This record gives sequence, C-alpha cells and structure tokens, in this order.
Amino acid sequence: MKLLPNHRAHDAQHLIQRWRVLARAAGCRIKTLCRAGDMPVIVLESAAAQAGEPAVYLSTGVHGDEAGSAWGLLIWAEKHIEDLKRGSFLIAPCLNPVGLRLNTRIDQRGFDINRRFHDSADALSGPWQQWVTGRAMRFGLCLHEDYDAQGIYLYELNHSPQTVGHDVIARCSRIIAPDPRRNIDGQRANKGVIRRRTLPTHLPGMPEAIELHVRGCPVTLTFESPSEFDFDTRVRVQVKFVESALALLV
Repeated sequence: MKLLPNHRAHDAQHLIQRWRVLARAAGCRIKTLCRAGDMPVIVLESAAAQAGEPAVYLSTGVHGDEAGSAWGLLIWAEKHIEDLKRGSFLIAPCLNPVGLRLNTRIDQRGFDINRRFHDSADALSGPWQQWVTGRAMRFGLCLHEDYDAQGIYLYELNHSPQTVGHDVIARCSRIIAPDPRRNIDGQRANKGVIRRRTLPTHLPGMPEAIELHVRGCPVTLTFESPSEFDFDTRVRVQVKFVESALALLV
C-alpha cells in the first residue's frame, strides 16, 4: 500500500493542511514564523513544550527537493499522536514550502536557508532564532535527503563521547542499507555515520543543526536518505529514523 501518491510529493499546501489537522488532534499549538511567498512557514509546540519541559526538536523541509524527509516526519507524527500529546516536542514541519512546491533546494528568494540559520536579520532565520532562544532541548533531529547518496547516513554532533549514530543507522538499515562511502561531502564517514568532533569553519553560513548545537542542544542528528531511491521507501526510512532516535535518546 502506497503512503502517498508520487504526484502529491511536492504538494506543500496539502502537507501543511495535514499538519494543521494533526496539531488539533494532538493538542499542539501552531505558530506562523513568517510567510514564504504566498505560503506560511509554520511550527508546532506540544503542550509539554509550551509548559517549558525540555523538548525534542524535529525539523525538515529545509530543502524543497528532499520531499521524502518532509513526508516522513508527517507520517511519523500521524502514527504517534499519543506521543505528541504526552511528550515535549518542537516541530518545524516544512521550513521551505515554496521550495517543496517547486522541487528546488533553494527558497523563493534564491537562498539555501541551511546556510543562513546564524543570521538574525534573515526573514526566516530571525523568527526561527526567536522561537528557539531560551528553549531547553533534549536533542534535535534534522531530516534531509541527498541526491548523491548511495544509502542512508547521518551527521552527529554530541557533547557526550559516546556515539549514538551507529545504533540509529543499524535500525534504519532494515529499510535502506548504509551509504558505503568512507568520505561523504568531504567528511570522514564510518558505516554511514559522520561524527563531527569540531564545528566546520569552511561553510559560508551556519546550518540548522550546528546552530542548534551552538545554542545548547546537546545532541543533533542530521539524517540523509538517498533522494533517487523509491519515494515510499525513503518516507519509511525517515519514519524509522525518528522512531529509532527517540527510542535510543529519550
């Protein structure tokens, strides 16, 4: 049974509407960070997060050509409404809705927003910073896809010397095998895990996961599924990633 018809993979309006329905069912508050063209950039806060409990941060839709990750987070949430009711979650379900609609990495301004999260003057990053500032976070999960990927992999930033990424990848490998490359995007990879010991200095701007880490989030995992694989399989592995990370980190 297909999770979603392929022709709806870039229907950002439908995606956002399903998040609105889910938010009502789970008792989450929806806020609009800003507008992207004619579309809202929404975020959700569970009741526990609103009350100030340390939250799990979940985000996707930063790059519009990575539809499997955007739908994967929604499908996970629709499967786990009771968890959203009980737990503390901050969710950014589609930070680049125009990019999703147009199937492009960039946003409606022509920017890769994953190099702008440091910029408090940016139309998106500024409101995003205001939203996360002062929030206690347990860990953050950023869902992405990669055109060049040969399997799944993740980036890990972790204040602890222990690495959780290998256990997460092992659970997800039942759906898609790990990327076998030993060097991915200039970073040393070990069976699908890139453990960053130092923050990169060569990037033109700050990615979301790194900005979260700098702001005190103790663990951030950025998950990448191969965007050229079957769409349903990619959605399922993204769901499995969130389930696996929550099981291992909560």
